[in-house]
Amino acid sequence: MELPRTQYSQEFRKESVKFFKESGLTLVEAAKRLSLPQGTLKNWVYADKRGELAAVGKYQKPLFELELELSRVKRELAEVKMERDFIKKCATYFAKESQ
Repeated sequence: MELPRTQYSQEFRKESVKFFKESGLTLVEAAKRLSLPQGTLKNWVYADKRGELAAVGKYQKPLFELELELSRVKRELAEVKMERDFIKKCATYFAKESQ
């Protein structure tokens, strides 16, 4: 299941890159803590190294507040469904193991 695309503010991008640089965490761990896809944070870090972070997302069409909320809710629903499916698989596995 693919998660809906999310748009991030320029300030959030800058703060995320700053957090990664200052935290000493791996890219994977920093992305988890920021609830970001690993590839997204990686792209921002590389863009920052090239001095092009300000240009990231420059050509994205701005979303209305309601569209942003809908996107957030769809993303959260997709994550919850993935978690539910994982729990179902675990329950099935452990039910078989206990027999």
